[in-house]
Amino acid sequence: MLRTLDLRQSDLADPGSLLPRAELDVEAAVEVVRPICAAVAERGAEALLELSERFDRVRPEHLRVPAEAMQQALAELDPTLREAVELAVRRRRQVSEAELGTARTEVELAPGALVAQRMIPVRRVGLYVPGGLAPLSSSVIMNVVPAQVAGVESIAVASPPQAEFGGLPHPTILAVCALLGVEEVYAVGGAQAVAMFAHGVEGLCRRVDLVTGPGNIYVVAAKRLLKGLVGIDSEAGPTEIAVLADAGADPRLVAADLVSQAEHDPSAGSVLVTDSEALAEAVAAELAVQVSAARHGDRIRAALGGPQSATVLVRDLEQGLVVVDAYGAEHLEIHTADAERVAARVRNAGAIFVGPWSPVSLGDYCAGSTHVLPTGGAAAHSSGLNVKSFLRAVNVISYDRDALRLVARHIEAMAEAEDLPAHGAAVSARFA
Repeated sequence: MLRTLDLRQSDLADPGSLLPRAELDVEAAVEVVRPICAAVAERGAEALLELSERFDRVRPEHLRVPAEAMQQALAELDPTLREAVELAVRRRRQVSEAELGTARTEVELAPGALVAQRMIPVRRVGLYVPGGLAPLSSSVIMNVVPAQVAGVESIAVASPPQAEFGGLPHPTILAVCALLGVEEVYAVGGAQAVAMFAHGVEGLCRRVDLVTGPGNIYVVAAKRLLKGLVGIDSEAGPTEIAVLADAGADPRLVAADLVSQAEHDPSAGSVLVTDSEALAEAVAAELAVQVSAARHGDRIRAALGGPQSATVLVRDLEQGLVVVDAYGAEHLEIHTADAERVAARVRNAGAIFVGPWSPVSLGDYCAGSTHVLPTGGAAAHSSGLNVKSFLRAVNVISYDRDALRLVARHIEAMAEAEDLPAHGAAVSARFA
């Protein structure tokens, strides 16, 4: 089911070019969403309703979800599920509070020369929660909780309307929003939701400063198109998992975790990196058994059989580490001897799951970590969504006369070197 890439004889001068990736043409999708975003900017709520009929096959009675619908969803939430959600919220909030750190740092560089850094929350954010193949109510937690901990004043959530729920978002999504105290929720999906947040819609939704949250390629394309008009967290592609495993790994668990990510979407990536042919064969056998018994078997087969998924054979764990760093997985599991030591050597991953008792599913729900993570190799330069995603670092510079005099000639010298003499004059004028 998984194709095999044998890199044991490769010198891996450019391993990234050899590794499996999802085929994602965001630029083509940008041209698809351009008229959609323009329609929302020009015609507001009328366009949103038309686009809902076109893409979601339902015309919502209410674009903004009524408060009573949210409270009803919360009242009807299964008690066992509510207990799980409340645990996930507590753990994500606890980790977010630890991530917050100090709101202000100060450095005195010389007497009277003070530079401070203030962490200021974004004023208003629009959080997108997917509702397609899987209604990701857990993404409500991952978006809302760090925004609340950061001190964001105004939080709006958008999720696609569902025909089977009368044009409202999935009731579990509404229930989690209500549980978290989010009152502004919109039955709007896809690129049009991003456009609504970016442009604002008169009489319905004020424009936001930042849009966050995962979505399909059209959500990603709308973020790319509207970036600059509005801030974005990332351009997240299809979900992916890499498992670095040696001969001692349990093939049943490795297969289960590869299947769990493939369940998301036919474009999801599942990659096994191992130095053991025997393990690779055992995992392949397990996949055949587990996929045949899975509820979403067709979707999983498509993902595991796609170009974005593979078993990668390496000479040893050293080469395996080179491969996983080049891949930069959204989720990386370590199933090796001395897994903590191996994990400590990884540089590029959205999140690292250490050992057989730390599956990706734990991070998806109740680990306390974020599950909104960089994909497509972006872990080499970007982080997952966290408290700091909702904060801006602002320097506050406060020098007195003597402190400025101390560096005045240096400023003048640098300004002259850059042929910007007025910069230097702005300093010397103070001592004329």
